[in-house]
Amino acid sequence: MGDEDLKDKLSSFCKKRFGNNAKITNLQRLSGGASMESWAFAFGDIDIVLRRLPDGIADSEADAATVSAISLDAQADLIELAREANVTAPEVLAKLKPEDGIGQGFLMARAVGETLPHKILGNPEFETAVSRLTEQCAAELSAIHAIDIATLPNEIQLVSAAGLLALQEQAYRDLKVEIPAYDYAFHWLEQNIPQLEDPKLLHADFRMGNLMIDRNGISAVLDWELAHLGDPMEDLSYLCTPSWRFGHYEKEAGGFDTAENLISAYEKTSETTVDRERFNWWLIYNTLWWGVACLRMGHSYRDGSVHVLERTIIGRRASEVEIDLLLQFENIRKNDSTTLSWKQPALLPDDGEVEYAEILNALIEWNKEKVMPETNGHALFEARVANNALGIAQRYAAWGLTYFERSTERLANIGVSTSQLCAALRSGDRNIDDPAIWDHLRLTALERLSVDQPKYAGLRIALNSWSTK
Repeated sequence: MGDEDLKDKLSSFCKKRFGNNAKITNLQRLSGGASMESWAFAFGDIDIVLRRLPDGIADSEADAATVSAISLDAQADLIELAREANVTAPEVLAKLKPEDGIGQGFLMARAVGETLPHKILGNPEFETAVSRLTEQCAAELSAIHAIDIATLPNEIQLVSAAGLLALQEQAYRDLKVEIPAYDYAFHWLEQNIPQLEDPKLLHADFRMGNLMIDRNGISAVLDWELAHLGDPMEDLSYLCTPSWRFGHYEKEAGGFDTAENLISAYEKTSETTVDRERFNWWLIYNTLWWGVACLRMGHSYRDGSVHVLERTIIGRRASEVEIDLLLQFENIRKNDSTTLSWKQPALLPDDGEVEYAEILNALIEWNKEKVMPETNGHALFEARVANNALGIAQRYAAWGLTYFERSTERLANIGVSTSQLCAALRSGDRNIDDPAIWDHLRLTALERLSVDQPKYAGLRIALNSWSTK
């Protein structure tokens, strides 16, 4: 369906639904992919967002590593229940029916505010709003978790911690990846699975980016498609996942406050006591979840399902999670960490023939100086992505062989290959209390991340904690 056809059908629908002859204006696609779409438009003086799946596309296909998304009908019903429970959710204005010819979906009132974290965090214009986010997030989560599960749509399913963990490991194994820190994380999580006695409704994607923020704080909680029943600590810790701190690493709660302040606020509003061990289990799970998600997105380029350059770079972000996991496991180890001797090789040579890293450096400069100034919009975004990709290739060209030799020597001293180390850490035959293994995991993570994403905030934290100056 073309944009004009969609506009005509929306116009007919809105005229029937709202009972006037206003016109649709400012129709624009907000987001989307192969299936789910979001459109913004105005009908007269009503600002509306359409959440839609075109006809012929299933709205609840199971994913190999996530809980199946609930249907758009169920999302609309759930959002209305949430509003009745004083959750700051957008008002659902109407649900689409097959005879409308638009597809599956619903219309909701358009919330006002900003969702992009880099435009909110550290921005003086949002200083007041950010100062209120801890209490507001705690209140929103408490209200969600207090909704009577007997009133929920039938599609809302109970998902256990063990079930989620099994889904993630199967996805990891299917990709045939070998990251020792991940294998140890799967072992530790399996050995410490918390039991759930009182399941609650979870939003399951409650984070910066899915919260609309205006100058006063949260103006809408968005994106309810992953909602399910489970442990409230899954929601609370998800907001504290390092991936969702957006450069403000020391502020564990969404990049705006400490985890302790968030927990305290949640305990007050929910009138419950947070089990810190249960919270920490879910924090490690959610951290690992993002790593597997990065690997899967990288694979989507390889298998052709999303064959765009950006997916390859996201695939390399799996090394960010290595650092995140090890920083968390450092608090669990029985032994203190030793100081690492860490030094990067030179990126570009001072003499000799032209090196491959120099050629890539010339490409980076050419793209930045000649191409990017002449482009805008999505083309400019793609040019920036290309420079990120060239940077990764440049650093690997300069350091890859050296890092490989260092890793090979460390593994030889331990007496295992990478595959054998992964298997031993997963089975529990070896563990991170072994100083040689712990040092190898940390150095490997530093090496990989210095190539893949040297500006990642977790790398700075790790270097300050682990290495000599």
